[in-house]
Amino acid sequence: MNSWVDDFYFFLIGAALFLSIQGLWFTAIMPGIDRWSLRFFRGLFIVLILLCLSGFIEMLMYSYSAPIAALEYVMIQETVLISLPLPMMTAYLLHCRGESMRESRFFYVVIGLWAIFFVMIVGSLFTDIFYYVTPDIQYHRGPWYALQLVPITAIALLNPLEVVLCRKRFSRSDYRNFLIATVPIAVTLLLQMFIEVYPIMDVSIVFSALTMYSLTLSDQVEQDLKHQREIARQQQEIANQRASIMVLQMRPHFIYNTMTSIYSLCNQDPKQARQVIRDFTVYLRKNFTAIASAEPVPFSSELEHARAYLAVEQAQYEDSLFVDYDTPHIRFRVPPLTLQPIVENAVKHGRDPYAGAFHISILTRKTDSGSEVVVSDDGRGFDPTGANEPHIALKNIQQRLEIMCGGGLKITPGDSGGTVVTVTIPDNTQESEME
Repeated sequence: MNSWVDDFYFFLIGAALFLSIQGLWFTAIMPGIDRWSLRFFRGLFIVLILLCLSGFIEMLMYSYSAPIAALEYVMIQETVLISLPLPMMTAYLLHCRGESMRESRFFYVVIGLWAIFFVMIVGSLFTDIFYYVTPDIQYHRGPWYALQLVPITAIALLNPLEVVLCRKRFSRSDYRNFLIATVPIAVTLLLQMFIEVYPIMDVSIVFSALTMYSLTLSDQVEQDLKHQREIARQQQEIANQRASIMVLQMRPHFIYNTMTSIYSLCNQDPKQARQVIRDFTVYLRKNFTAIASAEPVPFSSELEHARAYLAVEQAQYEDSLFVDYDTPHIRFRVPPLTLQPIVENAVKHGRDPYAGAFHISILTRKTDSGSEVVVSDDGRGFDPTGANEPHIALKNIQQRLEIMCGGGLKITPGDSGGTVVTVTIPDNTQESEME
């Protein structure tokens, strides 16, 4: 062969070897596909690496006039290796469409064709009808060389044909990937029947395998991202459902006590009775409005909800419940049912009926990273790490804060007793236009 042809062949085989090693490396560092597919691609790239190494050895043996018997052995080895990706591709094709190899007639046809090709390759050691090497290390095709390639070329043509005929059983991405991987191999094998394109065939097979793996990995990553987004959506729905359940499971004794207080006030203080009815109506309206709200709401609405609830509680506890409001900053949004359940939790679990007056403080402030809401009380407090009812309620709020707006909730003991609940809201929930 000419020197420039030798150099070109070495370059092509080197490129194929580099791509094969790169493909095997990708399967090691980015195992983002299913286990069966991962094993297939690893096996495929190992075969292709061995194929390229055999090609290098063959080229070197030509260059240094190796013994003809050794050269023919390497040529047979290379030919077998170049044929293996085709039945492997058939097996992967069947896997992707959910069909068992043992139950597939198509797979047995492919294996039969490959077995015929293998017998013909081994037989070429004993005859010159397929190819022969002259004493001066020159390779020549025999009169039946094209016939030797018929079985493997048939496999190369049957694979894309099977993909096209059964395209409805493949996903759109698998259909595309198989055509990209199988058509170039079929074309190069058809060319090989008439002209010498062995090094180009090596590159074609390796490039097709690497392209197929890259597309498969990309599709799998995209599916994983969709799955993660679906999980996040389901988590948000679950959080909203939990919020709805909280609304529907209002404490019966709170409603009974409120109605009893209103009944008593109707004679004692009709004006206050009307005010309690108004506050209780606002509380109920806000509760049921929150059921239909799937997005963060203005904090001013949450504050109104909490005020209405606390006003009703103050009417029941008379002078034993005191609330301080320090809320100059309200231009941000929070998930529905964030503030009111926190203050309800404080009244329900922090107030000690035998310890005198109970104080609650609600404070808001702008921070460098967003907004903060601090609800503190001077009650008996509770263990924030426990699995008790107040902790479960606050945990629900914390989950909805994280899912709906990227916020957070922290529970700490107060400096002089009681509990401090701090809600943090990032900047992206600020309101641009509010009253």
